[in-house]
Amino acid sequence: MATVEGADPREEGEYGRAAKRQKTEEREAEAEERDEREEREQREEGEEELEEGEDSDSGSLAGNVESAGENPARWSGSQHGAGRKDNGEESHRISPSPVVHVRGLCEAVVEADLIDALEKFGSICYVMMMPFKRQALVEFSAVESADRCVSCGAKEPVYIAGQQAYFNYSTSKRITRPTNADNPNSGNKVLLLSIQNPLYPITTDVLYTVCNPIGSVLRIVIFKRNGIQAMVEFESVQCAQKAKAALNGADIYAGCCTLKIEYARPTRLNVIKNDNESWDYTKPYLVRRDRGKGRQRQAILGEHPSSYSDNGYGPPCPLLPLPGSSRYKLGSVDVPDMVSYPLPQSSSSYSGHAPSSVAMVSGLHSSKMNCTRIFNLFCLYGNIEKVKFMKSVPGTALVEMGDEYAVDRAITHLNSIKVFGKRLNVCVSKQHAVIPSQVFELEDGSSSYKDFAMTRNNRFSSAGQASKNIIQPPSAVLHYYNVPPCISQDHLLRLCTEHDVPGFVKFKMFDAKPSSKTISGLLEFDSKTEAVEVLTVLNHYQIRIPNGSNPYTLKLCFSTSSHL
Repeated sequence: MATVEGADPREEGEYGRAAKRQKTEEREAEAEERDEREEREQREEGEEELEEGEDSDSGSLAGNVESAGENPARWSGSQHGAGRKDNGEESHRISPSPVVHVRGLCEAVVEADLIDALEKFGSICYVMMMPFKRQALVEFSAVESADRCVSCGAKEPVYIAGQQAYFNYSTSKRITRPTNADNPNSGNKVLLLSIQNPLYPITTDVLYTVCNPIGSVLRIVIFKRNGIQAMVEFESVQCAQKAKAALNGADIYAGCCTLKIEYARPTRLNVIKNDNESWDYTKPYLVRRDRGKGRQRQAILGEHPSSYSDNGYGPPCPLLPLPGSSRYKLGSVDVPDMVSYPLPQSSSSYSGHAPSSVAMVSGLHSSKMNCTRIFNLFCLYGNIEKVKFMKSVPGTALVEMGDEYAVDRAITHLNSIKVFGKRLNVCVSKQHAVIPSQVFELEDGSSSYKDFAMTRNNRFSSAGQASKNIIQPPSAVLHYYNVPPCISQDHLLRLCTEHDVPGFVKFKMFDAKPSSKTISGLLEFDSKTEAVEVLTVLNHYQIRIPNGSNPYTLKLCFSTSSHL
């Protein structure tokens, strides 16, 4: 438990406001991000494990920014704009702004790379990374500096981290930030970290190992509201500035747990308990759990904390070389050639139970929930092995997942959500496996037990497949894919009506290649609850078409878009 000094302990205070500010800045960049976001989501669906009736090109784009649909007149760099569609709109230019929108960045780029490459044009006062979009916003101190950047990019290639980038003026005149903490004179030394695509548990040990090599860390607080966020207090504002530059846009683990960093409003964190969610490193006597003797801290670099095997996770890797392609780049900061780590401890380790790959789910609607619908929802966070309803406890089921980390992700994102008017309670089960005993018939006539170990609809069956999954909390927008081209908006609405689930209020279909056998897009609903119910019912629905040999499996997941 932790509070911000001076805050009312009955309220979430600054943490809640920090999350809202994070949303505000996302909305500011949304107009410029939307096309790239759609491109990423289309590319994401094309990378899924293919089934019969699926096409590897489905919904994917050419793999470069030329497919984003922007007007070429807006962008510097003739190659970047070549071949873009004008969509019948008259070309127009954005008026000069001290904020420059940067696109075409490589995956490995961090904030420090942008500063190194662009500070020659003038003083940079703020950078906002958009790592999954391979974009960033860079605010110069003067509009003349931004003009030099855009003009230079139009005349000759400008490379950032070894890859050519492209520039134009942003529609924003200033990047919104929580405070003026980017001013060295402001004295702010607390950073707000948002962990995107948190495939593995994030603890104070993990964040300490990430941040402390760059600048002395005093306190850490982790909180879960809009995904996973944390505040890290450094010894000085200079340490915080250095950490933001080195880590903003980096992956904690290869391909996941990406850091997006801003300055926080609080100037000091007040921690009253040392555990996996909060820690005061100046007060070791606050320890309330046995941290163990000689235990090494979690390391940021290297591959995932455990290697995949056919049946889930294999044994931990005791020693790994630092990969040269990692996004994590410290520049002048010394990093050891080799790092060691144990497996990360999931939150279940501190919940009173030993780690388990079985989740217990209560609060299930007695007539509308069954094993298949539980699978449809929980499969977004890990492989599902077995599902069994408990006869002795109505409305409760055990879900055996591929590993304890999948259970941890399911708890993080699905606990307390509403499904069919009932609030789910998801926790770690005392059981370590689901045994198919006392099988009975549910109210809808289906079996109370089902084995999903061999289904092709599991989305984490291999290391390559799992790394492509974007772990998202429930949202009001669903991403649909693997749909035959003959299916229209009306077809999808009728599908909702036929299955007695809410219809969507906005619909967007992505452009597909002429040779593509499937289409994809986005569906927006009135609320997150409605989207959850539709996904629970229609995920993996078999779409049959006339004269088609194999059905198409409709696949749904929560979108990174907040609205259309």
